[in-house]
Amino acid sequence: MNNEEKMVILGGVKLHGEVKISGAKNSAVAILVASILVKGKCVIENVPHVSDILDLIDIINGLGGVAEFVGEDTVEVDCSDLTDYVASYDSVRKIRASSYLMGALLGRLKKASVALPGGCDFGVRPIDQHIKGFEALGAKVDIEYGMVNITADELVGDTVYLDVVSVGATINIMLAAALADGITVIDSAAKEPHVVDVANFLNSMGANIKGAGTDVIKIRGVKELHGGTFSVIPDQIEAGTFMIAASATRGDVMVTNIIPKHMESLSAKLEEMGVGVEEYDEAIRIYVDKPELKRANVKTQPYPGFPTDLQPQMLTLLTVAKGTSIMKENVWDNRFKYIDELNRMGANVNVEGKDVAVVEGGSRLTGAPVCATDLRAGAAMVIAALIADGVTEIYNLQYIDRGYENLEEKLRALGAQITRRNVNPMPGVLSAVNV
Repeated sequence: MNNEEKMVILGGVKLHGEVKISGAKNSAVAILVASILVKGKCVIENVPHVSDILDLIDIINGLGGVAEFVGEDTVEVDCSDLTDYVASYDSVRKIRASSYLMGALLGRLKKASVALPGGCDFGVRPIDQHIKGFEALGAKVDIEYGMVNITADELVGDTVYLDVVSVGATINIMLAAALADGITVIDSAAKEPHVVDVANFLNSMGANIKGAGTDVIKIRGVKELHGGTFSVIPDQIEAGTFMIAASATRGDVMVTNIIPKHMESLSAKLEEMGVGVEEYDEAIRIYVDKPELKRANVKTQPYPGFPTDLQPQMLTLLTVAKGTSIMKENVWDNRFKYIDELNRMGANVNVEGKDVAVVEGGSRLTGAPVCATDLRAGAAMVIAALIADGVTEIYNLQYIDRGYENLEEKLRALGAQITRRNVNPMPGVLSAVNV
């Protein structure tokens, strides 16, 4: 799980079989942080064993809580004695979800000092909407020397209208408001599945939150939260990644342990392209039985629209569809860094401005040495490698390890020829490999 390794893939194999999806990384990281608000033991099930989770466990332990994996996918967290409110740059620099520490520490201790978070670099990620929410509840916020310092004598509920739909701000305000006095209303709230999951977790621990999954969330503050057991929802983005991989390789894969409703925007787009999509209660079968896939135009939007976290994977699929497709990125700036890597493999993709990519489909991809430029771009490189002729070597695996659990093992079980190797000691020299 580091940048001293590379992934080696021999392409040209159709994926077949069944794959079980892990718990949602985006939910689990927020729920782990939310456990800071709880005085008592939280048993969190269906947690993916990925580096973002391991980093957050270290952060919580560093703040005086106790967090650890007690099973393959179960984490116990007890923050009863947590007293430290300072999360330094060294601890948070690798993970974007560390921004949730602001709301959780503010809600629990009425003060927080958190370094501006890290994570994948694909554009400006302002925290102005987070700050707007904290200030509406009565907190004072100062940013200096890279630290966000937040203090409050008391937190009192108020109405917060978000100028832009923000998952991070929605969750952070929920965390800060859960133990505040009175009622907090978040207007223009994000509706993503992991926002709902965090609200459900807090409610199961004694919070009073209504409206999660709609535009308006109401939080009636309670005196304290108690411990309990909670299971994280399946990972919508991992499920989508496997659905796209099955489509791109013209395979036949049953994707299990998912919530099909969460996949509706992707399922609809795949069907539009000619992919077979069969929905079951907790599974979706993806298969391709047509001679070619059709072009499609895709634009990313907040949920229930097409997820930005599936944009690189979907664009990779469009490279093998017939005709010209357009990808419009409406959520993040600068999320097309990976396209240079894709074009290195023979794709024909041109970026216009910051937010539009024009994909000339029907390309014949060939194996090449490429780099993961961020988490989801890394997944796109894996999909490209699966459909390319020859061998592809993927570097910067630390990005992929942030969000995908046992990716190689799951793909191998579907027939992919994929392995992980140590990086060649001589930079720029790639040895012949047998996968």
